[in-house]
Amino acid sequence: MKVFNCPACRDTGWIKSIKNGREYFSECQCRKKEMNQRRLAFANIPAAFYSMRLNTFNTSVYKSEHSRIMIQLACKCIAEYLHDFDQEYRQGRGLYLFSEAKGSGKTRMAASIANELVDRGYQVKFALSAEIIQEIKRTWDRENNLSESSLLDQLQETEILIIDDFGTEQAAAWINEKFYQIINGRYVDRKVTIFTSNYSLMRLRYDDRITSRIEEVSYIIGFPEESVREQIAFEKNKEMLAKVERSSKG
Repeated sequence: MKVFNCPACRDTGWIKSIKNGREYFSECQCRKKEMNQRRLAFANIPAAFYSMRLNTFNTSVYKSEHSRIMIQLACKCIAEYLHDFDQEYRQGRGLYLFSEAKGSGKTRMAASIANELVDRGYQVKFALSAEIIQEIKRTWDRENNLSESSLLDQLQETEILIIDDFGTEQAAAWINEKFYQIINGRYVDRKVTIFTSNYSLMRLRYDDRITSRIEEVSYIIGFPEESVREQIAFEKNKEMLAKVERSSKG
């Protein structure tokens, strides 16, 4: 007798039911779970941020009142963006999250957005801008099976592309040109692109072709000029010590 991993659908991914003499098929939970795992693997979201969602984004770790007000406003704007995402998706409108301060929460927020969209069934790709450049360079190796044009096509065609730390890479002419190809291709096809950067658009070290494209199809959202990495680490240590203390009392 064959043993099925999922007895409910007998490993077909679909559950059959009969109503009024007609057959109906509904997607099994096992298939939904498998498809979500595939989307998550494709997204390449950093493992440290797998559990991040907008509703778990902690704004209390910002010490200054100005920073807390600023991040709360940013969260409200992003919540509204996600609420209307089906419409934003059709228009190809993305986000540009920026702050000169490293560790201000831009990457955490981008990962939170990525997770939310993966949960909804969208195809998301999360990539550091420096990693994109390295991937392009690897295609120049004759032993690499992936051509440069194929890689650029993948980046242009992905439903939602998140480029983290945009602008930190060396602004060489060829890099400028490759990013223009990616961004312009996505602009033409109305594909959503979300950026995080340590630079405002005015200070971004790319030519006007790139910045104008980003400005035209992005909501520009500033993040606090405050690093919260140490505070987050402190809060986590505090939580761990509290757990240890509670268990020792039990």
